[in-house]
Amino acid sequence: MVYLFLADGFEEVEALCPLDILRRGGVDIKTVGISGKTVTGSHGIAVVADILPHEMQDKAEMLIFPGGMPGSLNLDSSAVVSHWLENRSHDTKLAAICAAPLVLGRRGLLGGVKAVCYPGFENELKGHIPSTERVVTDGQITTAVGMGAAAEFGFALLAQLKGQEVADQVAKSALFGA
Repeated sequence: MVYLFLADGFEEVEALCPLDILRRGGVDIKTVGISGKTVTGSHGIAVVADILPHEMQDKAEMLIFPGGMPGSLNLDSSAVVSHWLENRSHDTKLAAICAAPLVLGRRGLLGGVKAVCYPGFENELKGHIPSTERVVTDGQITTAVGMGAAAEFGFALLAQLKGQEVADQVAKSALFGA
């Protein structure tokens, strides 16, 4: 199972665009409302999460953190997020976009890893290796710069989970790069 965490103040496009791409690619993904079933984005768009934290299964293939403010800070201060990051299996993939890589960086998960974030949050990515890419995957961790890279982020995650061929098929059917 793949989980995409939603906290009040999340960036809507950074959550919903990758979510849509992953579902089109056949990924079993659930949105998790850490602050309740209805979560309001940073631009006032309310989204009904698929599940609440207590409904999550024990194992996750990937944990995804959309950015936005104050959404990224709300993710960072969440006991649920801390629990899942501390207790994840060694093969659980992690993904964060915009300001949300701070959630990984503040926990020391980006040491020696190529990573990117929204400009100005680099100091939060403790020990990371800076990159000029918009989306970067290094081992089990994928990060992206922000809303303008949300589709690229989604396709990178889909390629990680289902293979590049599936990602290319979804991109073609959705007319990306056409």
